[in-house]
Parts: sequence; structure tokens; C-alpha cells
Amino acid sequence: MTTSNATWTEAAVQVAGLRVQYLEAGAGASTPLLVLHRSTGNPGWLPFHQELSGGGRTVVPDLPGYGQSERPDWAREPRDLAILLHRALDHIGLDRVSVVGLGFGGWVAAEMAVLQQQRFERLVLVGAPGIRPDEGEILDQMMMAFEVYVRACFADQSAFEAEFGEQPDAATRELWDFSREMTARLTWKPYMWDWRLPYLLAEVQTPTLLVWGDEDGVVPRSVGRQYRDALPEARLEVVEGAGHMVEVERPSELAALVRAFVA
Repeated sequence: MTTSNATWTEAAVQVAGLRVQYLEAGAGASTPLLVLHRSTGNPGWLPFHQELSGGGRTVVPDLPGYGQSERPDWAREPRDLAILLHRALDHIGLDRVSVVGLGFGGWVAAEMAVLQQQRFERLVLVGAPGIRPDEGEILDQMMMAFEVYVRACFADQSAFEAEFGEQPDAATRELWDFSREMTARLTWKPYMWDWRLPYLLAEVQTPTLLVWGDEDGVVPRSVGRQYRDALPEARLEVVEGAGHMVEVERPSELAALVRAFVA
């Protein structure tokens, strides 16, 4: 089944007996963009997605177990989602993409590159966990009220309130709680990193852009430097005045970085 509005189209594919839902918009001869959402879930079609889709086809799935995609009860680590997403791309007919991974979605994107790097023309990781920080700690979303965690993702609290209101509505809170349950299954022990990943990234030759907000209070910038050192073809860009959710606080700036890198 496919639905659409004036901006984007919604569709789904079946993968390993599970429904994987996605949004998409844009067209053209350029390599399609795959955008993977954060551990807070897919909030829908954002201004950031719209800016990206102006440059070509942009596909934004609900990760398996999040949003409208069915939950793989057997999944126990981000690599399981990476396997399912590769199969989803097969069914969608996307043999070659560039991928943008936001937060936890960046970790999943890194795992996808480890599994099948030849599919990726470019890789963009935005505030991605997945590597144990050698300085600082990754903020533990399981140990606090989730609104407190999401507020910590913003450098500017007025940006949080512009996006979610002073008090997020019931549907938003439900999305966050549902997403956190799946995130706990996948990332709890060890929390938000995998000791194998840095070693495997050394084999990934895909050109990679790492983007961190200069006020990211969730994933330390040291992790960005560790990704840069682990990946043979990587560089790190810092966005001033942004926290962890760069795509919400600085959507145009991040979209411009992505478009310039994948062009």
C-alpha cells in the first residue's frame, strides 16, 4: 500500500516477515539518499528531509521496531537492524545510495557499511554513538525521564519548545516511550557502543562525513574523533550552536553540508 500528500509518499515493504515502512520524496539522476532516524523514533517528514529531497530522491524509513515498522522480537543489536535495512533496500530497488545516519541511526548506518560498503557512495554520521568514548560518557537515556533526555539533545531550549511545545503532546511521548523500549533491547549492555565496531570500520573505504554539534551533550565529540581515526576516508565537521539534534536546531546548515558532500 502506498499513500502520499503534496510533499512525500508513504510506502512499505516486507522483509523477513516484517513490515518496514518508509517515507520518500524527490527525484532525479543523483544517487538517492537514505536517512536513518534517531533512537527517539521517526518524527515524520521534517524540514531537514524536505531540503535534502530538493536535491534528489530521499528515503526515510522507520527503523525495524520503531514507529510503523513491525518489531523483530529476535533483534538484539544494531547490526540486526542493519541486516534488515539492507534487505529493505533490495526490495525497494535501491542498489546504490548515500546514507545519513542521525544519532543512533548513525550507528546503524556504520553497521550497514561494515556489512556491505559497496552499496554506499557516501556515508554521513551525525552525532553517532557505537564507539566507547575515550573521553566523557554517552548520556544514558534509560536513567531519566525521556523528556529530560530529549531536552538534553538541544543546545537551545527554545528550539526544543518550538519543535515539541513546552509540554510534548501525548502522541509524542508515546512515540518516545515505544522507541526507548526498542533501543533498550538493542543497546543496553554495553550501553550505546560495541567493542567490535572500530576494528571493522578500518575496512570501510566509503568516503565519510562526521558531523557533531559543538554543544552535543549526549554523545561526546571524542566519539567523532574516534570515528574519524577508525575510518580511512573520514573528516569531521562541527556545527556551532547545535546540540545533539543538529537536524532540528540547524536543519539548513546540516542539509547544506550533506548536499555538498554527496554531490
